Order: sequence, then structure tokens, then C-alpha cells
Amino acid sequence: MRDRALAEAKKIAEEDVAVNKKIGDYGSVLLEDGDVVLTHCNAGRLACVDWGTALGVIRTAIENGKRIEVIACETRPLNQGSRLTAWELLQDKIPVTLITDSMSAAVMRAGKVNKVLVGADRVVKEGVINKIGTYMHALVAKAHAIPFYVAAPGSSFDRTRSYKEVVIEERSAEELLFFGSKQIAPLEVKIYNPAFDFTPFELIEAVITEKGVFSSLSPREWCDGNSG
Repeated sequence: MRDRALAEAKKIAEEDVAVNKKIGDYGSVLLEDGDVVLTHCNAGRLACVDWGTALGVIRTAIENGKRIEVIACETRPLNQGSRLTAWELLQDKIPVTLITDSMSAAVMRAGKVNKVLVGADRVVKEGVINKIGTYMHALVAKAHAIPFYVAAPGSSFDRTRSYKEVVIEERSAEELLFFGSKQIAPLEVKIYNPAFDFTPFELIEAVITEKGVFSSLSPREWCDGNSG
């Protein structure tokens, strides 16, 4: 049983890498030499295996000779962008600039961003559910005519379910009341701390999968799996 479990785990890990490499192949075509790409949370090898989805697209583009820089949002309150994404990119010697989440609008208005690229926790029939803050970046990107892309494997798709049926996790109040062991807010204040938000397809230029790049299509076409 132990040997079979380990063998299956290895198979799943190898499949994850293969899927992410395919996502990278399709998505890297959307990035141009010299692009600065803004990303949110972590969708790299620390979230996946070895390559990543959103960061995998960037890695493949660079592997293909394109000069790509990244702006990573810190991704409060757990700071996956600063703790994980920035670290990953520095390890790979990929140029990265760290900003606070609330700076994305100013950065886009200043013309410092060419593309926005994020991962996805779930793709439902009306759009994408991802780390809290994704919706805000999508709105800002739309306002500044900047393409907003999502990189997601087929295993993330739940095409029959509405976002209204998805229960969004609300995390501990301590994540906003404390930074590490240091208190940063009044203990008696009310806290609202959802972990994810929903971004509709109208704000998304395309979703990049291991089967191709899917543009803003109707729910039926998404279900049928037509790409283009």
C-alpha cells in the first residue's frame, strides 16, 4: 500500500509539471519581449510542482528568450506575494519589484504594467475565483486597457457551478489584528477577512490552460471546450 501510494503521488507530481509546462507553452505566446507583468498571490512552483501556472507562463517566456519583468503584489494579509512569489523569482534571477496591493492602480496608470497574469483556485461558469484582491486588479486593468490573463489547469474548472454556490472561506481575525506577534489594530474592531473573491469573464482577456487559450466566451462555449 505504501509503495502504491508513493507511486501514485509521483505520477500526480509528474502530471502537474507536464500540465504546467503546457500552460507555459500556450501562455508565453501572449507575452512580448520587454513586457512588465503584474501578478497577485503565488502561482509558481511553491503552489504547484517545479514550474507553476502563472509564473510558469513567465518562466517559459523567459526560457524562449523574451525579456520579462514582474511586479508582485504583496497579497495581504498572508503576504504570499512578498514571502513566496518575490522569493521564487529572485531565486530564478527574474527581475521582480514588490508593491503593496493598494499600489496597483497607480502603477497601471503610470504605464508601468503591460499585462496582468494570475492563477486561479477555481474556474466556474461565470468567471474565476482566486485570492482576495484579484477582482480589484481586474477592474483596474480593464479601466486602463491592460490585458488581464488567468492561468489555470483543467482540474480547476467547475463549469456547471455558479460562483454564488461557492462558499468563500473567511479566515481568522488575527490575520488582520496582528502582524506576526505584533498587534496592529484595536482588538475590539470588527473584522471581515475573506480569503478569495470572484472575477467575471467580462474582465478577463483569456484563460490559459493546458489545452489552449480560451478567450471571453459564453458559458456554453466554455463547457464545450472551444478555444480561440
